[in-house]
Amino acid sequence: MNESDTSRIIEMAWEDRTPFDAIEVQFGLNEQAVKELMRDNLKRSSYQLWRKRVTGRATKHLAKRSFSVGRHQSYDQNKH
Repeated sequence: MNESDTSRIIEMAWEDRTPFDAIEVQFGLNEQAVKELMRDNLKRSSYQLWRKRVTGRATKHLAKRSFSVGRHQSYDQNKH
C-alpha cells in the first residue's frame, strides 16, 4: 500500500459518516485491518482518541445505521 492510500484510509477512518464497509470496498481492509493501520500510523494518544470516537458509533457500521442515505440535506437546501 502506498503512502497516498494510507493517508486516504486514515482520513476516511477519522470521518464520522464514512463506514468501515466503504473503506473495505475501496481498499480491501476490514475493520480490524483499519484499526491496525491506524495504530501503526498514529501517535498513541491520537490512536486512543480515534478509538474512543469510533467505538460504538453507529455511523461507522452500516448495520447499525438508522438511515439509508449517508448524506444529510438541509430542509431549505436548493430553495430559490
